[in-house]
Amino acid sequence: MALPTAVRDRVAAVHRGSALPERLRLYDGWAALYEQDVAALEYRAPYLAAASLAFAFPAPRAEARLLDVACGTGLVARELHRRGFRCVDGVDGSAGMLERARSTGLYQELRLCVLGREPLPAPAEHYDAVTVVGALGEGQVPSTVLPELLRVTKPGGFLCLTTRSNPSNLRYKAELEAALGQLEQRGAWQKLQAQEVEYWERATSEEESTQGTGYISGVVYIYQKCSVPNLEEG
Repeated sequence: MALPTAVRDRVAAVHRGSALPERLRLYDGWAALYEQDVAALEYRAPYLAAASLAFAFPAPRAEARLLDVACGTGLVARELHRRGFRCVDGVDGSAGMLERARSTGLYQELRLCVLGREPLPAPAEHYDAVTVVGALGEGQVPSTVLPELLRVTKPGGFLCLTTRSNPSNLRYKAELEAALGQLEQRGAWQKLQAQEVEYWERATSEEESTQGTGYISGVVYIYQKCSVPNLEEG
């Protein structure tokens, strides 16, 4: 079944690379229909990311403190709760998305924060794990945010990141993976997983489809912050 034109248009609008104020306005307007649209897209990233993090994370999970960055309406938090994580905070740049996330009752604290423009509203080494699911992509959150994600993660803590592998995101993905590798070379963190997933979500155009499957692919990265990271060199 073909994706509805309205879904295609809304997805295309937020990935078009518009200026930040316009992009945030689009997300605010999308909030009411967001979960309906990503269900139509068969968007699997929240499930895949939470499953990967849970596999890497040592028990117990209930008291672990997590930060869901670019939390949207709370899809990732739902998957985390299903896997035993109970202490989840969230940040997002869209007030409309945060309103929806707040209605889930899954977050201990929710804060407005435009990642890449301002620091995360958290002290250093505060979280046992940090997730960024769906926001690391062309025209979205810049790859330069990685040190800020590390800053708020405890030594030995985990970072779960995702990006898409569709043609229009390949330049961003290469930049992201170069930045990930540089931080690993500098001893900031250690890569535990880079899982390529073929059926990430339905493609909104034939040009974005992976080998004519009608889907785009993506990747889940799991990193563990080193005990004594050195971010000053290089």
